[in-house]
Amino acid sequence: MQTIHEILKQYWGFTEFRPLQQDIIESVLQGHDTLALLPTGGGKSICFQVPAMHMEGVCIVISPLIALMKDQVENLQKRDIKAVAIFSGMSYREIDIALDNCVYGDIKFLYMSPERLSTEIVKVRLRRMQVSFVVVDEAHCISQWGYDFRPSYLNIASLRELLPEAPFLALTATATTEVKQDIQEKLLFKDAKVFTKSFERKNLVYAVRKAENKHEKLLEIIRKVPGTGIVYVRNRRETQELARFLWINKISADFYHAGVPTAERFKKQNAWVNNKMRVMVCTNAFGMGIDKPDVRFVIHFEPSDSIESYYQEAGRAGRDEKRAFAVLLYCDADKVEMEQKQQQAFPEPEDVRAVYQALGNYFQLAIGGGEFLTYDLDINELCSRYNLKAVKVLNCFKFLEKDGYLNFSEGVFMPSRIKFVVNNDELYRFQIANSTFDIPIKIILRSYGNLFDNYVPIDEKLLASRTNINPVTYVQMLKKLDELNIINYLPQTDWPRVTFLTPRADAKTMFINKAYLDERKKNQQQKLTAMFNYADETAICRSVFIRSYFNESNAEDCGTCDICLERKKQVMQSVGFELFRNELVTLLNNGSVFFPEIHLHFANFSNDQITNFVRLLIDDGTLLLSENNHLMLSHQD
Repeated sequence: MQTIHEILKQYWGFTEFRPLQQDIIESVLQGHDTLALLPTGGGKSICFQVPAMHMEGVCIVISPLIALMKDQVENLQKRDIKAVAIFSGMSYREIDIALDNCVYGDIKFLYMSPERLSTEIVKVRLRRMQVSFVVVDEAHCISQWGYDFRPSYLNIASLRELLPEAPFLALTATATTEVKQDIQEKLLFKDAKVFTKSFERKNLVYAVRKAENKHEKLLEIIRKVPGTGIVYVRNRRETQELARFLWINKISADFYHAGVPTAERFKKQNAWVNNKMRVMVCTNAFGMGIDKPDVRFVIHFEPSDSIESYYQEAGRAGRDEKRAFAVLLYCDADKVEMEQKQQQAFPEPEDVRAVYQALGNYFQLAIGGGEFLTYDLDINELCSRYNLKAVKVLNCFKFLEKDGYLNFSEGVFMPSRIKFVVNNDELYRFQIANSTFDIPIKIILRSYGNLFDNYVPIDEKLLASRTNINPVTYVQMLKKLDELNIINYLPQTDWPRVTFLTPRADAKTMFINKAYLDERKKNQQQKLTAMFNYADETAICRSVFIRSYFNESNAEDCGTCDICLERKKQVMQSVGFELFRNELVTLLNNGSVFFPEIHLHFANFSNDQITNFVRLLIDDGTLLLSENNHLMLSHQD
């Protein structure tokens, strides 16, 4: 069996692990329940992918975002590692085949959304699988004290009954002490090992710029900092307006949000990743799971909802560990707007009931019907038909999920897929008896492989051109073959989906947990207040503020954020600095001095003054501090 270092080298091309990665991997291999906190870009995926390749069986990965699951599966497959994902939008037969391959094949990774754990087909197959261990990605989602609580994550603990021998590995980039404890309790951890990497990002320069004219400040920053970057804004409309503003000012920019058609989103993303376009203006739908290490700046045009989300989004800069900038643009009006947004995010019970009623009417569900039925949802049409606001609808869905009424999954692009449901002999007889289908079927078989075993993504336009048939007519032919039970044809889709988990209730009498609504509102208000405090801070180092928020003690000033630089400026302008500098340079021209004894040469300065002055002179390159703690001029050997 390969060692973990040989696996790392063979599949990922690295010869060494990053800090804490090997410790986490060894904890998993020893069978411990493990919680690992690694900052964005800290290499969380390696922590479960390497031990999974070392162990027998399938690694189960629970992830909240379909796009992230698809991205990781594709990356593993590119490395010749067998991985599959199960999520909303797949047909029952596709799920059935994927699970069968995990039970009887050599699949190493099975990615699932947490909602899938409650389905019978998954429960039955998991009992038959040889499972190495369970990974809970974005584990903070399980805690109601976290910034992105997902009710469906509470289902994960049920895996303990199905897989009593499998250890759990929980991963997250952001968690306070309270959230870390909650994760372990909710996942029923035993004999737990907890690994926490410092939240310090030494190469990341934090800054807040207060500006009434944010557009001009944005231009100033982008023109000063070379390289690619991200600009986060609050809503979809702003992405387009700000991208156009940058474009008019001769900065290569584009916009991205969840409402952009999937094919166009891929095109925009690829242009930015490949440095064909410099700045992406986007909502927070952009960035998760995108592997681009050379992002030189992340600018927030408005504050985030919490320190957790700000830290994670800002952390997408400088993943190559070279200097990068995280800048927040802030003005007094932001507080008012975000407080209003906060009110919309926490609907009253009557709002939740109204949205549930509208949803049932939209799908024409009778009271008592619809249990476990899944529907594609056009949110814009729902809002238009029942005079609702999209923001309120989406927030109501969160509380309907918590109370177990439904599951809502974001839209995800699913290409058209086909699978032959007859065997070779039956297909041959069909072609002989139906000559009009003969050539099209032959072209499908020549164009794609594995069609009798799995659902295979297809391009209808390409197949139509090869068959010399109009694309519209070609799709009709595929639908006819589906009706004749020759193939299963699943057309392309990009819609969000709603699954009713219980029979439709009477909205007037349905239970809505108001105490929970109030508790979540209070919790989120505290997080928003912390974000405002960060933006308003003028004395505490930005890095120290963030690390203290995550309960990291004894953090030292970063020396590079806007507050540290302002403090340095004030010190350098203070009475005595130039005098100290000149006297020290004269002293060191005669040779190095042991730093702990430096105060003996400067009786007129306090120890704090001496320490601050020396730090500044080291920072600006005037001085060097040797390994044996001697101060010398930088031009001396």
